Order: sequence, then structure tokens, then C-alpha cells
Amino acid sequence: MARKRRNKESLDNTRDKTALQNKSLSLFNRGSKLISFLFPHRGFVQFFSNNGGYSNENNDVGMELRHTFSFDVPLSISGFSNVGFYRNIKKLKNDKKRSDFQLKFLTHMYKNEPRNDEVYQYAPLLDSSHLFVSQYPKGKPFPPIIEDEPSYYYLITTYFSYLILIILGHIRDFFGKRFKKQKYSHLRAHDGYAPLNSDFDNFYVRRLKMRINDCFSRPTTGVPGRMITLIERVSYDYNKTFNFTGNLIECLNFSSYNYLGFAQSNGPCADFVEEVIKKWKFSSCGARSDAGTLDLHVQCEALVAKFVGKPAASIYSMGFATNATLFSALVSKGCLIISDELNHSSIRFGARLSGASIRMFKHNNMEDLEKLLRECISQGQHRTHRPWKKILVIVEGLYSMEGTLCNLPGLISLKKKYKFYLYIDEAHSIGAIGPRGRGVCDYFSIDPSEVDILMGTFTKSFGASGGYIAADKHIIDKLRFLNAGSLFSEAMSPIVVGQIMSSINIILDETQNEGKNRLQRLAFNSRYLRLGLKRLGFIVYGHDDSPIVLILLYNPGKMPAFSRLMLERRIAVVVVGYPATSLVESRARFCVSAAHNKDDLDRLLTACDEVGDILQLKNSSGAAGENVGVRHLEYLLSGAYKVFHPPPRWALKDVIERGVDDVKD
Repeated sequence: MARKRRNKESLDNTRDKTALQNKSLSLFNRGSKLISFLFPHRGFVQFFSNNGGYSNENNDVGMELRHTFSFDVPLSISGFSNVGFYRNIKKLKNDKKRSDFQLKFLTHMYKNEPRNDEVYQYAPLLDSSHLFVSQYPKGKPFPPIIEDEPSYYYLITTYFSYLILIILGHIRDFFGKRFKKQKYSHLRAHDGYAPLNSDFDNFYVRRLKMRINDCFSRPTTGVPGRMITLIERVSYDYNKTFNFTGNLIECLNFSSYNYLGFAQSNGPCADFVEEVIKKWKFSSCGARSDAGTLDLHVQCEALVAKFVGKPAASIYSMGFATNATLFSALVSKGCLIISDELNHSSIRFGARLSGASIRMFKHNNMEDLEKLLRECISQGQHRTHRPWKKILVIVEGLYSMEGTLCNLPGLISLKKKYKFYLYIDEAHSIGAIGPRGRGVCDYFSIDPSEVDILMGTFTKSFGASGGYIAADKHIIDKLRFLNAGSLFSEAMSPIVVGQIMSSINIILDETQNEGKNRLQRLAFNSRYLRLGLKRLGFIVYGHDDSPIVLILLYNPGKMPAFSRLMLERRIAVVVVGYPATSLVESRARFCVSAAHNKDDLDRLLTACDEVGDILQLKNSSGAAGENVGVRHLEYLLSGAYKVFHPPPRWALKDVIERGVDDVKD
């Protein structure tokens, strides 16, 4: 009897314990939903060890999921005792106390498949039909870009979201300055010193960006090729500081500028760089104007000039500094700079340093540019109305935050009519656009001699760093002696020069198909992804042949949500918001690479289809014309986009099945 009584008491205790656990789990789930509703910006990284981890069984690629940005308890562990919110908090605190640890690579990227660095950095071509030549039909006018717009509901809620965030931020500052004065001491004057930063100047960073800071500046390691390795981190103070957990997360890389896939740790480029190190070592230990010019620099400049089709070229160790220090040597007081309103900050910075007058025209709008030219030429300089010494029009070949190409045929037509100098920044277009990869001149079949100055960088398409200026020889000779970037900055490292020369030689080599293959893969991938996203219903910005594909998110809360949900699916993307874009046009940017293959793009489309439904991002009105049965270029040129078309909402299966054939229309 005593034994039966003890067994019964034990059974009752077990039932009570199970009921208590279920009740606690239910309360936790309800609480987590409430927290997720009130604080959608605060994600919690649940971290699991190798033994205690879990795998996502629904993941098509079979990747081991080692983290999540969710408050909910994973279903695979919800049945175990002593597992949940408290245990993970305790484990993270223990990880924080570790002073020394080794970063560990995930053992397998795919199920039962060992990691292959070559495939990891550059995927094999699956079919010869996955190639396309990037070239605009010669003689046809360049059509206007169609900017699809969402309903007023999304615009109003976006403004309302910012309003709530700003009000809450000011409320926190109001009470914080009175009850937590120590935390605001750096924003007040002390010991006779004025604060370096005022609370008004850094309000946006402290109260808005800080909430989503985990989505920016994620640390990485290794080669940013087809895949990229993120260093996992966690924050205990709401993104003010971060701590590494000791794990690495391998993701499909759509965040890096690696257009031609030259970011590789092996292959002909790496072999050539190794030979360069043996002969020229790591640095020339001086500026180009002193004793820092090597014969390797001279060879590289000649190769760059040949590649872009100009008589001469000069290379610099930093792309931003190329623009920032250049214009002072070209224009001065009494000159006029006319700049596209969406030009890069390096152009704006350099233009201000030059001392010339600056005017801006609407993005890619040739009518507005001509109107501005007529006004400036007729009115002359301010106050004196004297003629301008020179007029310099500055545009970009490919705009990194818009995905649009400059209207080069229209610019050349205006140049011949109004006799101004034309400067094109080809940081993103060189190597990525055109049948031979030589930028917008190659894409539009225009002789490079029609453009006065071509600027570009080696970061995006060539897997290196630095920038170049290509022009007539007398212009380059002048820049060598007047440009601060050439006079005072360190000469480009021989290692970087070796990478540049080897990658350009691969593109120029007509006996091998390697360069041609990379260019055509990039062109196909760009068009395939863009068409697929449009047909799924996303609002997509940019021209069809642009390797920069942007989808609009609008609401600021959807930026971190999109980034975290894509990271859960092991895809690295970039989210962009104000001030890089307008206040209401937050967006996600996909950088397409020749290193990707169709399977990678289908995986991205699948993830976007899922996340787009969750976050209600499929807001296209159909203005892009993806439901009409005509070629896209003819659709734009005919003006048929002005007629109403039903919004595109294709099924994912149809998008993938028909994409290869339709992408070449």
C-alpha cells in the first residue's frame, strides 16, 4: 500500500510539473507575442550549442540553423524541460564572460556535402541558356524609368511610424535628462568645454538607428564571394554594444559588390598576386609624387587606359578620395558644376571643395538638365553675369541606391549642343555593364572619346580597391601635379595592383571565354532576379540590365524585420534608409554577382516570396508591365505603361519555370 501511495504521489507530482511547464510555456508564448507587438525592433538571439542545437527541417538546402531573431520558443525544443527563455539568457551571459574563444566554422554547408572553397566562392554554371549579353539596341531612345508607387495607406503609415518614433525618443530624452543625468553628460557642457555632439544633432542615431543597429555593419570574415561568413554577435544593452558568441554564420551573399565574382582566394588572380608579392612586396613606401611610383603602377595605368578606351589613366589608392580630391584640379571659382541630384557623396564633397558654383538637376531628367543649361548659360555668373569659365556636368554611370543607368545618349546630344564638359563616375558600371564590360559607353555603343573624363573604382567588379581617372594625356598630366590624391596619398599597394591587372587581363583575353562567361552570367542573373521580383509583386527600382536590384520596404519597422528574416534563411542582404534614401523610401538592396547561379537566385526568390507575404511588401500596381505579353523595351517606348494593368501576383512556381525564357525578351 505504501509503495502504491508513493507511486501515486510521484505520478501526481509529474502531472503537476508537466502542467506547470505547459502553463509556463503558454504564458511565455503570450508574453513573447506581447513583447513582439510592443517592441518589434528588439530581437533576441537564441543561441544553441552544437549538441543542444536544432535544425530547420523545412529548409530546402538543409542548412543547420544555429540562431533565430524570434521571441518564440522553437518547436523542436519546446517539449524539453529547462529549455526556454531563462536558459538561453543564462547561456548568453556565460558566453559573455568568456575572455578567449576560437571562432568555429560550421562543419557542413549542405547536407552530407563537404565544403568546397571553389564552389563556395564561385558557383558552377548550370546551363548554357543562363547567359545573356548586356547591350542596349543602338539608335533607340532611352526610355524613362517607371517608378511604381504604393497606395496612400503605406505612405501614411510610414510617416505615422516615424512620428511615433520621434515622439517616443523625445519623451525618453526629456525624462532621461532629469533622472539619468550621467548617461547624458557627454551631451552637456562640462568644465568650460562645449559638447562635441548636441542631443539634437545625434537624435536620429540615438533614438531611431540604435533600435535597428544589429542590421548594420555586421562583421564578416573570409572571402566575400558567392557565400559570406558573418560573425555572430549579440547585444545586452539594446544595440549600444555587441558581444561575439563565438559562432560563424554562412550566408548566401547578396550584400557585397562582387559583380564579376573575382573575390576568390584561389585561381589565376590569386596566383598572380602571389608572384607580385615575391617581386614587389607589400608597399612602395611613398607617395606617387615622391619615390612611390613602381613600374607596376605604370603598367597598370596603361592597361586601365586600354580597357576603358582612353589615351591615358591615373590610379589612386582610394575610390572616395579620387572624387573628393579631383575637382579642385579641374574647376575653380567662376566655373559651374551641374550635378545629378542623386550623385554620390564623394562627388558632392569634392565639388564643394573646388569653389565652383553648383547646380543640380532632377535625376536622369534630360529635359530638366537642358532647361537648367539654358538658364545658366543665358544668365552667366552670379551678380556679374559674366560667362562661365567652364561648365562641367557630372553624372554616374550606374546609381548604387537606385539601380538606374545614366541616359548617356541624351547627355551626348546635349553636350554637342551646349558645349559643356562631361564627367562620368563609373564606380558601379565599369566591369558590370556592356558586352565587353567596359561601362556605359560600351553598353550604349558610344565611343569613349565622346566623354571628356571617365572615373571608376576597382572595388566593385575587380575584387580590389582604389580608383582611376581616364582622359586625354594632357588632362592626366595636369592631375598628376595638381591633384591632392596623387601628391599626398600613399601609392597603391602592389598586391592591389596585381589583383587589378590580373582581373582586367581575364576580361580582355579573347582567346579564353572566362571573362566573356562572367559578363554574360552577370547580365542573365541581373535580369532574371529583377523579372522574378516584379512578377511576385514587389516594387522594384532600376533598369533591367543593372546588377543592383532594389525592392521598396517603405515602413521603417520593415527594414530590421526584413533583414532579420532573411538572415534566418541564411541570406545576407543590405537594407537602406534615410538619409541614404528619402524618408519614406526605405529599401532592400540585392547586389547580383556572376558568382551566383540560377539555384542561388531561386533560393533568394523563394525567401523573398515568404518574407514579402509576412511583411506585406507586394505592393506593385502593375505599372512595370510584367503582366503584358510584349517585350519590355517595346512596352516602355510605346508608352503603354500609362494604361492600367492588373498588379502582377505570379505564383513562385510559374516565376521560376518561365523566367529563363522570358528574361531575354
